[in-house]
Amino acid sequence: MVIQYGITGTTAKGIAASVERGVAEGALAPEAALPPVRRLADELGVSPGTVATAYKELRRRGIVVTRGRGGTVVAPVPAVASRRPPRVPEGLRDLAGGHPDPALLPGLVPPSRLSPGVRSHRSAPRLARLEEAVRGWLGPDGVPVEHVTFAHGALDLIGRLLSVELRPGDTVAVEDPGYHHLLDLVPALGLRTVPVAVDDEGMRPDALRTALRAGVRAVVCSPRAQNPYGGCFSAARRDDLVGLLREEPDVLVVEDDHASRVTDTPLRSLTAAGLARWVHVRSVSKFLGTDLRWAAAACDPVTLARHDGLLLLTSGWVSHLLQETVYGLMTDVDTRALMARARAAYVLRRETLAGELARHGIASHGASGMNLWVPVRDESAVVNGLRSYGWWVAAGARFRLSAEPGVRITTAGLEPADAARLASDFAAVLGESEATYGG
Repeated sequence: MVIQYGITGTTAKGIAASVERGVAEGALAPEAALPPVRRLADELGVSPGTVATAYKELRRRGIVVTRGRGGTVVAPVPAVASRRPPRVPEGLRDLAGGHPDPALLPGLVPPSRLSPGVRSHRSAPRLARLEEAVRGWLGPDGVPVEHVTFAHGALDLIGRLLSVELRPGDTVAVEDPGYHHLLDLVPALGLRTVPVAVDDEGMRPDALRTALRAGVRAVVCSPRAQNPYGGCFSAARRDDLVGLLREEPDVLVVEDDHASRVTDTPLRSLTAAGLARWVHVRSVSKFLGTDLRWAAAACDPVTLARHDGLLLLTSGWVSHLLQETVYGLMTDVDTRALMARARAAYVLRRETLAGELARHGIASHGASGMNLWVPVRDESAVVNGLRSYGWWVAAGARFRLSAEPGVRITTAGLEPADAARLASDFAAVLGESEATYGG
């Protein structure tokens, strides 16, 4: 159906801004059709070229897509803002956020050794002792550590690399279901996503092969604790993926190991296999604190130069105060012991809930990490049904491109004693849903 929203503007920039405003305010819903170029040009009293330029800019930024004879429509997930999860209703147990248990995070105490004053951060953007600590962290897992760099979190690094490596309209292979902020970031950069199906061992080789044949320029994946499905690379799966990627030396491979210190599965990294273009990135928010927006990365020399060159032109460097805080925590004996306790607790909590669900005949996926992915037929029915029992879980729609429906349950803060009740309530909700929909 053609939209009723009144697009305004007499320049390409003004027309594009009007459409974006309509999308941001909800007046233009996903899949809403925009007027044909010539019709809108007549309505606004401008040339067709002006409207075509506006539509081109909107396509570049991922706000609209063109579907041949289907015309130009608002993108299914318009990239004017990241999809924020719905607010947790008062009084519900929140199992939707994907966050670590605050009780298993260290206390953050800013270092006092940095005095006020001017320092040459641009000439020495990375603290040497933290660089060495990073090499000691990544190297034993088989990641090549000759070239390392820092960023303001994993998404900051991924966004910078994709913006400097790719051009508007290029395609990026992403996990499906996958991390919702990444699914929003890619179209916001004017790029297109190509979904790659996952299973309990991570990206499926057949799906990656299809994506590579379609001409993707970059692949973003998680080697373990995949969010939201929980998959982790087996040795065989890693080898299969490497075999495909070696045939495409120009494709940038981005490996996001976000839960490294608190996941129970070994790293089987793609980066240790001699790929031409690659980066392995690790953030610390899952085990040192959600406010620590810092990530370390190891990469090939070309990727290092391009990332650091753009970083120098933007923020310049990662705060030395932040680097000192991270270094202090990473080398603190008590913090390391706390991370070990957290790792054991997260494994127990995830596996306990998976076992309780299985007792009720409910299949789930979560070979590693802090979440379980539970396939369901009707996400809304399950989310609303569990809400009536006092639980709040995440509908899978914001994690999916073409994958089947499901819900994500964050188990990080779910004590084993509560798992049986949640599983029982889940089974009751599925029973009610089947009765309602004739299942």
